[in-house]
Amino acid sequence: MEIVYVYLKKRSEFGKQCNFSDRPADLNIDIPPNPELAAQYVERNPVDMGIQCSVSMSEHEANTERFEMETRGVNHVEGGWPKDVNSLELEQTIRFRKKVEKDENYINAIVQLGSIMEHCIKQNNAIDIYQEYFNDEEEVEVTDEASSAKTINVFRDPQEIKRTATHLSWHPDGNRKLAVAYSCLDFQRAPAGMSHESYIWDLENPNRPEMALKPSSPLVTLEYNPKDSHVILGGCYNGQIACWDTRKGSLVAELSTIEFSHRDPVYGSIWLQSKTGTECFSASTDGQVMWWDIRKISEPTEVVILDITKKEQLENALGAISLEFESTLPTKFMVGTEQGIVISCNRKAKTSAEKIVCTFSGHHGPIYALQRNPFYPKNFLTVGDWTARIWSEDSRESSIMWTKYHMAHLTDGAWSPVRPAVFFTTKTDGTLDIWDFVFKQSDPALSLKVCDEALYCLRVQDNGCLIACGSQQGTTTLLEVSSGLSTVQRNEKNIAFSKKQSLEMDEEVEEDNTGEEEGGDEEKSA
Repeated sequence: MEIVYVYLKKRSEFGKQCNFSDRPADLNIDIPPNPELAAQYVERNPVDMGIQCSVSMSEHEANTERFEMETRGVNHVEGGWPKDVNSLELEQTIRFRKKVEKDENYINAIVQLGSIMEHCIKQNNAIDIYQEYFNDEEEVEVTDEASSAKTINVFRDPQEIKRTATHLSWHPDGNRKLAVAYSCLDFQRAPAGMSHESYIWDLENPNRPEMALKPSSPLVTLEYNPKDSHVILGGCYNGQIACWDTRKGSLVAELSTIEFSHRDPVYGSIWLQSKTGTECFSASTDGQVMWWDIRKISEPTEVVILDITKKEQLENALGAISLEFESTLPTKFMVGTEQGIVISCNRKAKTSAEKIVCTFSGHHGPIYALQRNPFYPKNFLTVGDWTARIWSEDSRESSIMWTKYHMAHLTDGAWSPVRPAVFFTTKTDGTLDIWDFVFKQSDPALSLKVCDEALYCLRVQDNGCLIACGSQQGTTTLLEVSSGLSTVQRNEKNIAFSKKQSLEMDEEVEEDNTGEEEGGDEEKSA
């Protein structure tokens, strides 16, 4: 139902009626222009005005107090002894134990606890929680998930004057710690007041280093002893070899003498797989490779001069930048030089001239990384100038594979310890590249921008999941790669082996074609 109400109002209640009519305009006021005001007028073109419709607000920041964690040990001492019994006296404690064991209450308590413990033991034996049920099964193929990596932790140099992280070494037992060597490699450009300390970091505590190593000269290399995790070997900038025992503190335990040490910075140092676990060797740009025994480290036990002319003259020796030693080949070692040449040596040769077996040349500058493939020791990786190259000892003329030339210099590289076809490289633009040559050869499988400054070193954990990268400003970044890059795929070893063979065959064909062309040219010239 529609309800309508009409309001009524008389005309007289509206007020006086307005009557409008047309008439000409009237001039009420006339103000002439003032020339003085015109001179003060400044034209603005264009005229803009900002209009904000929302409420003006300001940004505020507040620094909260940082919470630092510290690990402390607790010493547990057996207690509960009576006052008249000295726990440090063996005879008194044995006499008291025999007295207690003869007590009837003690025997009853043991009998009652025995049934309870027996029940718990039977429960534990029913199901073994540590049993691996599928050890005999074939490894399943990894899913086609996209390769990825994420940052786990960042360890920053605590010193005010920043230095380059030049070398990394994982703790051999469980990889819970990371040793980082810090130094300035710019010749005679080290800033005044720069610290010589290097540090050992705990992966779970990035706020402060667990221990500081205090050498007489900055460390260029740092390596844990694989047999004794408390012993650390360091190569100094002044050419000396230093050794620490972390149980004795931060000071150097053993140090080589200046007159018997290297003349240039020690760029490579490696532990040997000896029975004593005390032997190591080092290399430097002075052209010498030295063997040491840390029990008498004052002078080297053996010296090899890297003179490829085999005249054993130090002035003709090539400077060493990187070292490689494989425990399965105990008599062989390889050296990467400043001139872009890899020198293969035999330590057990009868004469000094025969110790240099062969050379591999292919880089235009220093070889910053040299490492054998852990699955195929005859193949090795080199990193230098703008490329990374894979070589075979059976093909000395050229590398069997190489990456494209990058815009930035490559600084370090390493094989994956779990996947035979994967290796890692770092560049001066702060990028970490992960290569999988079975999947793709022209481009990396994953390229990750780690930081804005140059990356100088990297080290891969034994399980292949964690990668540590050291930068120019002393920042060490810990990265975790996806399972696809750290898990062996089905038949990957066979595929990698067949791929390696095909690359070697292609290289042999290219060499044969080159030889035929040279022979044809000789016939034409004849």
